[in-house]
Amino acid sequence: MPPAAATNLAHKPPDGGWGWAVVVAAFISIGFSYAFPKSLTIYFKEIQEYFSVSYSEIAWLSSVMLASMYAGGPVSSILVNRYGSRPVVMLGGLMVSAAMVLSSFGTTIIHLYLCVGVIGGFGLAFNLQPALTIIGTYFQAKRPLANGLAMTGSPVFLSILAPLNQFLFDSYGWRGSFLILGSVVFNCCVAGALMRPVSNQKPKGCLPPSNEAVDQGAVADAGPQTADSDPEEGQHEGKGQTQNSKLVDLTLFKHRGFLIYLVGNVVMFFGFFAPVVFLAPYAKHQGIDEYSAAFLLTIFALVDMFIRPFTGFLGNTRRIRPKIQYFFSFAVSYNGICHLLFPLASGYQGLVVYAVFFGVGFGMVSALLFEVLMDLVGAPRFSSAVGLVTIIECGPVLLGPPISGALVDTFGEYKYLYSTCGVLMLTPGIFFFVMHYFNYKKLEDEQKQKAAGEMRRPEETVELKSNNEANK
Repeated sequence: MPPAAATNLAHKPPDGGWGWAVVVAAFISIGFSYAFPKSLTIYFKEIQEYFSVSYSEIAWLSSVMLASMYAGGPVSSILVNRYGSRPVVMLGGLMVSAAMVLSSFGTTIIHLYLCVGVIGGFGLAFNLQPALTIIGTYFQAKRPLANGLAMTGSPVFLSILAPLNQFLFDSYGWRGSFLILGSVVFNCCVAGALMRPVSNQKPKGCLPPSNEAVDQGAVADAGPQTADSDPEEGQHEGKGQTQNSKLVDLTLFKHRGFLIYLVGNVVMFFGFFAPVVFLAPYAKHQGIDEYSAAFLLTIFALVDMFIRPFTGFLGNTRRIRPKIQYFFSFAVSYNGICHLLFPLASGYQGLVVYAVFFGVGFGMVSALLFEVLMDLVGAPRFSSAVGLVTIIECGPVLLGPPISGALVDTFGEYKYLYSTCGVLMLTPGIFFFVMHYFNYKKLEDEQKQKAAGEMRRPEETVELKSNNEANK
């Protein structure tokens, strides 16, 4: 295991203890945040026929929900910085629950856009970002593993929700199902209750931070082995954090690593969710029965479920963690290759093989997605970084599936959709490889210059004292 990174806080991350209960809570919150929009695709074909809308129009439902989840990032970041993770997650659970109950009475597709998409999406934002932030306050040396375990919530919940939604639809229709799902997502409030601030765990002798709970994103720097080791950034980081602790740290737009992450992710997210959204509808389009189509999502989720903690374990090893950005670059590129090869999958067996390989790639990217961001900017600025990233990414998340649906409407085939998504994933994967190569080189040069400067300072001090004594 790599050495623990240095800490600059009034508390030491416990790397265990109640932190594992927090991981369970984050597992639930993240599980609902990411799996819930995907699992609703089971109802798409029926809702599409009920309201007589096109593929593109029905795709807007999940897109609006995901985009609202990402657009709510800055708002969630501000609330976490002000009140901590616990109340924000509980508020999010209430919002998603209310959204599903209201949508069960929907009379138009616009009604579903507003209830499921906007209200439900913002509720999921209040579940996702606090869960990601509080893990960094409880873990430092074991952080990649903790993040990998928490992110496993998404495939676990998807593997449960996909067949559950099919059963609910067959038994109660989509309206009755939405009403029941409103009570199911209420469990997010239970997860929020487990997110006790880490300040309750601080050792004796540590001074509490002024005016803020410790779980407000202010944790240890990522340390010398990470891509956050920018000497020039470090000189101004403390001041910038103090000024922006209650809002969002806009100085991140001057951070080299953050900009690389942001540019690549904006392109990547145009093709990230659409392949999952259209997997079950494509199977039904091929004449595969509904339960077998839903089972494809279960297979995908089961593979994803085991890959995420394994990815977290690999990311925590001594060889990979110092250069974890390359691992993420590989994961993104692998996804692109999977989608480009999708047209070769024929029949149900071919779709099963695709679901397995896609699950591996999707799981790797999902497990590393926020760990590499924390590696770049450091845990103290992570809350603000997530807020800024998600508000910018909401555009690609919103437009990606509808554009993909429009391709299906135009050509009548799904292969163009998956080929386009493959290009949109492979391109940023290559971009990440190249840019992080130069970023790591630049960081090494800056560290050498800083070390050389520190070595010269004692010599200059001795020389200055000698000159003063000679002048006397």
